[in-house]
Amino acid sequence: MKEKDNNQSPRVRDIFRTILIYDPEARVNLFELFPALKRFFANRRYFAVIRTFTDIIFAGLILAGIFGPQDPQRNAMLYISWGLWWTGVVLSWFFLGRMWCAFCPFPGLGRLLQGLSLSRKRFPPHWFSRYCAYVATGLLAFIIWVEAVTDMKHSPLGTALLLLSIVIGATILAVFYRGQAWCRHFCPMGKIIGSAATLSILEFRADHNRCRGCRTFDCKRGRDGIPGCPVYLGAFNARNNLICLVCGHCIPLCQRDSPRLQIRHSLNELILNKGRYLTCAYIIPFLMGSQVARFLQESRWYADFRRLLGGSEAATFTLVLAGGFVFFLAIIKIGAWLFTVYEDELFGRFSPMVPVLVPLAFTGELVYRLKYLLGEAGNFLPILGRQLGLNWEALAFRIPPGLLEALSLALLALGTAGGLHVAYVFYREEFEGLVPRKNYLLINAMVMLCLGIYIWVGKYLGGFWPHDLPNP
Repeated sequence: MKEKDNNQSPRVRDIFRTILIYDPEARVNLFELFPALKRFFANRRYFAVIRTFTDIIFAGLILAGIFGPQDPQRNAMLYISWGLWWTGVVLSWFFLGRMWCAFCPFPGLGRLLQGLSLSRKRFPPHWFSRYCAYVATGLLAFIIWVEAVTDMKHSPLGTALLLLSIVIGATILAVFYRGQAWCRHFCPMGKIIGSAATLSILEFRADHNRCRGCRTFDCKRGRDGIPGCPVYLGAFNARNNLICLVCGHCIPLCQRDSPRLQIRHSLNELILNKGRYLTCAYIIPFLMGSQVARFLQESRWYADFRRLLGGSEAATFTLVLAGGFVFFLAIIKIGAWLFTVYEDELFGRFSPMVPVLVPLAFTGELVYRLKYLLGEAGNFLPILGRQLGLNWEALAFRIPPGLLEALSLALLALGTAGGLHVAYVFYREEFEGLVPRKNYLLINAMVMLCLGIYIWVGKYLGGFWPHDLPNP
């Protein structure tokens, strides 16, 4: 037993060293260290069981939202959807990449129809790839706007219809095209998860030395009646975390044992890509602007502004959101100018300020979701009891507001530290000698300004914890 412990300890040390110490080349192949993990991914029955379970739960949530009580104090599907599920998805960004998408229930009905041969088997047209970033970002903007303006977190029917609309979109594309065209191109959640997955400590990649000489590309095309990669990628094409679902579908298809599940430092991909992907360039300023707008909704300043606009929540939130988007887009543009390097003959155009802001943007989203998760946690069991006709009122509790504020500040500080480290690596290593010192200091000041805005709207205007506001 002692010898086994000695053999296991270097594995743990290697994993923690890779996660905590930035090294662009450091990777730990989890399939090699833990063969049982690889067997789990290779056995597609496990994934089928998990997907079926999530599909059933998801269908139950939609039915509860449509046919259940519409009083938010008597329908637990709201907390399960907006609190447990969505916050859990946000947390998965940092640790599992896009693995949530491997179990996502949205394409479930489409997969069923494809399995029954009730779909066409064509690949999506090329123009999908050209315009999908714009469409998906627009859909994401619409979802966040509707969530905020309609107070959807307190509307069972509205939440159910939102979930159902995404299922319909995924199903329609599954009928017209093979695989998961919705997930690859247009899913708004997929785009934000893919952008956030660039921060993940986990990556799914191929060993290109083993791929060399392959002529069949089974991981992408399929083999022996088994379809290929559901998002038309294949292990050999998984060069970042934006698209790969980490579903392991390619593992039993590959005859060269190439796919690998690896641990890495969370900032590696941000530094490597330097903000050259269109998806991140659009989503990051919008997401940060929407977070500021959503935090401001809890403030008295926002309530006063709403009264000036005649009590219109739609007009108020739209103006605040637009102002936030323009502000953070300007930060990105000015930051790129300060870096002085934003185009390369081989690398193409890129926006180095985007990866600097990515950690703060996604920790900010986690802070926003935790506000609902922790703020409503004490009411979940009493609400569930009312829905089931049981008296669980004695189980109610309240998490101290100071605890959430401290957690929120700690997470924002961690995201800011990650962004400052990305800027430091760019300044000292990636763009060595190209960025003037005063520019670098201004870039740091801009990052701290963004943090200051989050703290101002969150702590001092009340966004980290809901306050009692006058009715509009």
